[in-house]
Formats: sequence, structure tokens, C-alpha cells
Amino acid sequence: MPKLDLDRIPARRGSSYPPPHDAICTERLRQRLGEAGGLTDFGVNLLQLPPGVSSSQRHWHSDEDEFVWVLQGEVVLRTEAGETVLRAGDCAAFPKGKADGHQLSNRSPNMAVCLEVGSRSTRDVCTYSDIDMVIDAADDVYRHRDGTPWPR
Repeated sequence: MPKLDLDRIPARRGSSYPPPHDAICTERLRQRLGEAGGLTDFGVNLLQLPPGVSSSQRHWHSDEDEFVWVLQGEVVLRTEAGETVLRAGDCAAFPKGKADGHQLSNRSPNMAVCLEVGSRSTRDVCTYSDIDMVIDAADDVYRHRDGTPWPR
């Protein structure tokens, strides 16, 4: 049956970022809904951000479009243009190849819940705008911009 049971889909806590860049996401919860439903062309995640937690380091993708819709609470979207508050019902889109890193942070006292949708390109390189880090989907290894791998 196509209906997904959210209670049966595991929630992954934290991120795969190397220390110290993982600290802002330590309590982030993400359920991979698309994967649970057998989708392969794009990902759909349910993202839960407790107070004081961010979705990611500020980043942009060379070959992946991203879309986020705030379902509950509010988050602060940070891009090159500055900061914008997104509340339940608001959404934002991030086209592939646009070198404008984005990040969501929950600065409110309440849980924030977002739906994330993104393409899954094997040619994507994700660049982290504020730190010396990139990851290439081809090998899934965090590297410094000079190509040196981050220690794990």
C-alpha cells in the first residue's frame, strides 16, 4: 500500500558532518519519507528542528534542486541576501547551480517541522559557503576545497 506509516520510518538524529561542523545539527531529526516509499529520482524528508538547532551548514548544490516547506513553527532562512523568517505555510526554493548557500535555523522556543524535497543527482557537488568544505556525490567524502579529505 502506498500510504507511509510515519511511526515506522526511522528518524536519523544529527548529521554526517565532520567535527566541529556537526555541532549545530546534533539534535536535528530527519525521516527519509521518499526513500521509505521507494522513490529514487528525488528525496523527500520530514525535518524536525528543536529550539536552537540548524538544518545544516549553509550550503548550495551544483546539480540538485531543493525545496522546503515549513509545516509547523518557524525557522530563520539564511542566505547571501540575509535572514528571512519562514513560518508554517511558507516555502522556499533553491535552484541547482546557484552559488547562494542556504540554511534553516530554529531560534524560537518551539519545535519546527519542515518538508524537504530535493533531486538526487550523482553528479552533484555540495559546497559549504561559510566553511572550507565540499562533498561530491560521486564518492560521498567531505573534503577541504583543495581536495584534502576531512578526518573522520
